[in-house]
Amino acid sequence: MNDTTDVIILPDATNNVPAIVNAEELTPRQIVEKLDSYIIGQKNAKKAVAVALRNRTRRLKLSEDIREEVTPKNILMIGPTGVGKTEIARRLAKLCGAPFLKVEATKYTEVGYVGRDVESMVRDLMAVGFNNVKHEMEEELRESCKDKVEERLLDLLLPGSEKKKNNANALGNIFGMQAPQAEKSFEEKEREAQEAAQMGSTREKFRTMLREGKLEDREVEISVTAAPKGNMSILTGGSIDDLESAMQNIQDMMNGARKKQRTVSIAEARKILTEQILDSMVDADRAADIARERVQQSGIIFIDEIDKIAVHGEGHGPAVSREGVQRDILPIVEGCHVNTKWGVIDTKHILFIAAGAFSLSKPSDLIPELQGRFPLRVELDSLNKDDFKRILTEPKNALIKQYTALLGTEGVTLDFKDEAIERISSMAEEVNSKSENIGARRLHTIMEKVLDEISFEADEHKGETISIDAAYVDSKVQNVANNEDLSRYIL
Repeated sequence: MNDTTDVIILPDATNNVPAIVNAEELTPRQIVEKLDSYIIGQKNAKKAVAVALRNRTRRLKLSEDIREEVTPKNILMIGPTGVGKTEIARRLAKLCGAPFLKVEATKYTEVGYVGRDVESMVRDLMAVGFNNVKHEMEEELRESCKDKVEERLLDLLLPGSEKKKNNANALGNIFGMQAPQAEKSFEEKEREAQEAAQMGSTREKFRTMLREGKLEDREVEISVTAAPKGNMSILTGGSIDDLESAMQNIQDMMNGARKKQRTVSIAEARKILTEQILDSMVDADRAADIARERVQQSGIIFIDEIDKIAVHGEGHGPAVSREGVQRDILPIVEGCHVNTKWGVIDTKHILFIAAGAFSLSKPSDLIPELQGRFPLRVELDSLNKDDFKRILTEPKNALIKQYTALLGTEGVTLDFKDEAIERISSMAEEVNSKSENIGARRLHTIMEKVLDEISFEADEHKGETISIDAAYVDSKVQNVANNEDLSRYIL
C-alpha cells in the first residue's frame, strides 16, 4: 500500500538546492516514529537511517565552503532476509521525497564482461529523479491546461470550426506579415458573418454538453505519436540509454516524429490530449536541472545482496569477477562524475545503503576500501513470534488488513480471532526455525495457505462473516507444518 505521508519536495527558486518541505523539520525521533507505522522492530537500523537523513538536512544548512566537505555516512545493513532491510530504505525515501533506487549487486558485471556496468545505477537514479520532477511540474500545470484541452476536444468534435481561423492568415504567418486580402462584397461578408455566428453557437452548445459529460462516449479521431518499434536494449554494457536517445533523436530529425490516427472516445481523448499538452508545457531543461541537483544532494541508492559479491578466501573463477564489481562500485561510492543524458552527475553526496544476509560470507570479505566506505554497520534482529503478531496487526499495511480488504470487495467479512493470530505467529516462527529463515515473508506463505479455500469460493459466500480461529488455522496448515519434508516445499 502507498505511503500517505504529506511530505512534498518543491524546487527552491532562490538557490540550486532542492527544498525539502516538512521533511526538514522531522527530528530523528519523529522519523523513527513514522517508520514504526510500517516496520516492526529493528530500532537500531531505524535510528541509523534517521540520523543519516537528518544529517543531510543539517548539511544543506551549512555555509557553502564547509557543505562540500561533509559527505554522507553510508550504511551497511546486516541481517537475514525478510526482516525489513529493503522496507526501511524504501519507506525512508518516500518519507523525505528523495530520488530513490533499489538495485541488486548481482546484476552488475566488471568492466570488460558482458552485462551492466555499475555506472548505470547512477543513470537509473537520475531517470527516477527526472521523472519525479516532471510529474510534479505536470501536476502544477494540470489545472491550467484544462481550457486548452477543452478547445482541442471541440476542434475534434467540430473539425470545421477552426479551419477558417487557422487558414485566414496562413500567408501572413509564413512571411511574418499580415496577408493582403481581396475586397469582399457586402453579400459575402454577411454570409460569412452568419456562418461564423452559426458555428460559434454550435461550438458553445457542444462546449456545454462536453462540460456536462454528455459526450464522453462519442468517438473522435485523434493524432498520436507512434511509439518507436526499434529497441536497442538487445545490446549490452555501456551507456545504452545515451546511445538509444542519440539514435532516436537522429531518426526523428531525419524522418520527423511518426504520427498515427486513432479512433477513441472523448474520455480517452481527454487523457491523451492532457498528456500531450502537459508534455509541451513542461520545460524539460529546467526539470533536468532541478532533478540533477536533487539527485546529487538528496539521492539514495539501496544496493541489495551485496554479500553475494563478497569473496571468501582465494578468488577463483566467478569470484574474480565479483571482486571486480566491488572495485567498480568503489569509485561510485567514493564520489565520481557519471555522464547521463541529462548531464554529469557527481555522486559524492549520494547516500548509499547496502544490505546483505552475509550467511555464507562476512562483511570483512569485502575489499577493505569498500568496507571503509560503509562506516555505519547495523545488524538487524531475526523476527520472533511477538514480532510476527505485531506485523500481522499493527502496521498501516498489515497483512490481515490487506486480506480483509481484498475479500471485502467480494462482500465477505473476515473476522480474525486473537487465537488465530497467535497460532499463525507461532507457526511462522516454528517453520522458520526448522527450515530456511525467510523472516516476515513466511507469513505470506502461511496466510495464503490458510485463506486459500476462502479466496477460491469468495463469490459463493457473499454477505457472510467468516471467523478465523486457531482450529481453522490448524485444519488448513497443521499437517503441513508438522511434516518437515512437506513444509520445506509448501511453507
